[in-house]
Amino acid sequence: MIEQPNLNYVDSLAGDDIEFRNQFINIIKVEFPLEKDEYHGHVSKMRVKETADIVHKIKHKFNILGMEKSYELAVDYEKELLAGENGSETSFKKVLETIEAYIKMI
Repeated sequence: MIEQPNLNYVDSLAGDDIEFRNQFINIIKVEFPLEKDEYHGHVSKMRVKETADIVHKIKHKFNILGMEKSYELAVDYEKELLAGENGSETSFKKVLETIEAYIKMI
């Protein structure tokens, strides 16, 4: 089962600053779909190095959204890609779908 994203980290950073919290959330809402599309584009064209690079970038969103296990999955997947493997691709894509659904709700 994939862990569920949350805003605990964002809330701890923002404290009582609702404007900062909302700005942070808006950044995630704007950047994540673009990064997800970029990831899928690289995968579909079998651009291994570029895929590893975008996985590296996306994994930090996992941390921000409190998804520690998914972050570790991304670390492993990035290493796999650089070694010419993609065994974690399906699990990584499921995490992306979970986050996409979550950010539509926040």
